[in-house]
Amino acid sequence: MVRVTTPGVRLLPNAITVLALCAGLSAVQFALTRNYGMAIASIGIAAVLDSLDGRIARLLDATSKMGAELDSLSDGISFGVAPALVIYVWQTGADRIGWVASLIFAVCMILRLARFNTLLDDTEQPPYASEFFVGVPAPAGGLLAMLPLVAYLQWGSGWWSSQYVVWAWTIAIAALLISRIPTLSLKTVKAPAKAIAPLLIGVALLAAAIIQFPLVALVAAMILYLAHIPYSIHRHRWLAAHPEAWTVPPSERRAIRRARSPRRLGLRRPLRRRVAGAAMRAVRLPRETARTPRVTSENGQRRRTWRQIGLRRK
Repeated sequence: MVRVTTPGVRLLPNAITVLALCAGLSAVQFALTRNYGMAIASIGIAAVLDSLDGRIARLLDATSKMGAELDSLSDGISFGVAPALVIYVWQTGADRIGWVASLIFAVCMILRLARFNTLLDDTEQPPYASEFFVGVPAPAGGLLAMLPLVAYLQWGSGWWSSQYVVWAWTIAIAALLISRIPTLSLKTVKAPAKAIAPLLIGVALLAAAIIQFPLVALVAAMILYLAHIPYSIHRHRWLAAHPEAWTVPPSERRAIRRARSPRRLGLRRPLRRRVAGAAMRAVRLPRETARTPRVTSENGQRRRTWRQIGLRRK
C-alpha cells in the first residue's frame, strides 16, 4: 500500500523544527532581560520539539533532505549558540575567558552536528550502532551546559556559580559533544506490553515533579543522564565483543549474558577455614581427632564408653 501525503502534512515536521528554532533564539532574548528561568524553559521547549519533528516526519512518511538540513541548523542555534550566549550574559560578559569558552562550546556543537550528518550516510557501521549516539547529543549538551545556571536559580550563589567553575564546566560539556563516547539513544527503545502501565504511572509522577519542583527535577535528570554514561560504555563494549547478539532483540540479550557468565549458577566455593567457633575446630582437626576418643581396657580389648551406651553421667 502506497501512502500519499499532502503538501500540508509534509510541511508539519518542518514547521515544528522552525518552532524549535524560535524557542532557542527566544532564550537569548530572555537572558538579555535577566529572565533566566524563561531562558532555560525556552531551551527545554526546543529540546522537546526537536525530539518530535523527526518522529512525526517518519510517522507521516514526510522525511526530506531539506528537513534534515533544517533540523541540523536549528539544533546548532538552539543548543549551541543560544546556551553559550545565555551563560555569557549570566556571567556579565566582562571576562574574555568567558567569551572564549562560549565560542568553544558553540563550535563544538556545530562540529558534533556535522559529524552526526556524515554518520547517517555511513553504511559500514555494525547493526548495534543505531542504539547509540557518538558523543552527547545536541539537546542533552545544551541542557547540560545550563546546569550551573539551574543550580544558581534553585540554591543561590555558591561554588557552582563561580566564573571559573562555569567556564570549566562549559568546556567539559563541549568536549563531551565531540568525543567518541557512546551514549544510549532512546529512538530504538521499545517498551513491552506489560510495562506500559508502570511507564504511564512514571510519566505522571515525572510530570508532577516537573510542575512542583521544575529546577530540582531538571538537575536530577541531568545528573542521571551523566550517570548513565559508564553503563552505556560497558554496553557498547559488550556488544562489540559479542557479534552473536547483534541481530538479537535487546530484550533477549540477557540470556546471552547469562550464558556467557562464568558464575551464572550463583554458586560459591565452600568456606573451609572461614568458619567460627566449634565449626572452625572441627574443620582444622583431623577427622579421627574430631570424634570421641576410643577407650581400651588393660588387656587391649575395646571398652564401650558411657556416650556409646547412651547413658548419662550423674
